[in-house]
Amino acid sequence: MRNRQVALVGSTLLAIGVALAAANLRPAVTSLASVLGDVRGSLGVSTAWTSALTAVPTLCFGFAAFLAPWLGRRLGMARAVALSLLVLTAGLVLRIVDGPAVVLGGTFVACAGIAVCNVLIPVVVKDSFPGRVGVVTGVYTAVMAAGAAAGAAFTPGLESLLGSWRLAVGAWAFLSLAALLVWLAGARHGEVVRAEAPRVASKRSLARSPLAWVITVFFGLQSLLAYTVMGWLPQILGDAGVDRTTAGLLLAVTMVLGVPVSLIVPPLAARRAGQSGMVLGLGLLSVAGVLGLALAPSYAPGLWVVLIGVGMGMFPLALVMISLRTSSTSDTARLSAMAQSIGYLISAAGPFAFGVLRGATGTWTVSMLVLVALLVLLTALGWIAGRPRTI
Repeated sequence: MRNRQVALVGSTLLAIGVALAAANLRPAVTSLASVLGDVRGSLGVSTAWTSALTAVPTLCFGFAAFLAPWLGRRLGMARAVALSLLVLTAGLVLRIVDGPAVVLGGTFVACAGIAVCNVLIPVVVKDSFPGRVGVVTGVYTAVMAAGAAAGAAFTPGLESLLGSWRLAVGAWAFLSLAALLVWLAGARHGEVVRAEAPRVASKRSLARSPLAWVITVFFGLQSLLAYTVMGWLPQILGDAGVDRTTAGLLLAVTMVLGVPVSLIVPPLAARRAGQSGMVLGLGLLSVAGVLGLALAPSYAPGLWVVLIGVGMGMFPLALVMISLRTSSTSDTARLSAMAQSIGYLISAAGPFAFGVLRGATGTWTVSMLVLVALLVLLTALGWIAGRPRTI
């Protein structure tokens, strides 16, 4: 008899299901961001509403992530992830059927489904592919980056083809439905409980672990960078004189760069005892890219975008460090939930404050200099989190 609390069988079909689930964890955000000007014009909404919309994903990721470990225990990983993909699909459809309030609500529902996947998929990777954590995490985050890039690059074209931003944004529900069907086919719990005697989970509260808090704030700040870029980069470039299509493509470039970076960073990190040097290198690239956008946005926008895109390799590094800094799958689930729930709540302030500062100052420069300061803090925390030890 199968036990819902036993690890999922690490089959090829499960790996494909993990990859397809990952492909759906960012288009809900980047597809809307790439046509945000048209959405705003169509709905007749304010800058404050637009700022709220860019903050909704991270707020939802934070609040909904608290429920993910409970859902995993209650339903088992197979059913919990399937439910999250179903909720994502429903939210993607809901948000295109009515006005501003429904767009916000549907985005919140879609991102609730994403939040559960965000927390549980790293646990599935560690538990079902224990000997290939770095490789599978790399594939998972690479496909996630590809999905983000696709959402940014193809949605403006879909809008032109279909004649409506609603149809263009809603079309991404087909991808999440496909992921749900493959997941249902490939996710199967094992027959026999695996022995984990050497890896007894700690009963200590993670709230009392300094390392857990360092990883949590590190995760939050790198998410703040990512969602600020995804939410506002096309607008920043547009204000610097870049046309809408090119701005969407440049956003896609930052996401596409995540594919090779994600394939390289996690396996490399998993082979090293410490990851502090990798954090420093990625942090310096991010700082250089954001400074370039702040001080000379129209001089070499492609270069600044490339530097930021490579620097956003902090995300796959943060995910793999959640596994590397824990000694059991139970602790991985707890740390993943803590880092992603509190971390995303921290990051939610970024896109909103970024837009508010722009409205108050009339320029993006102040917003981006504040972001540079946060990147310096992010790099310092990542240096500490990268030291070889466990919670």
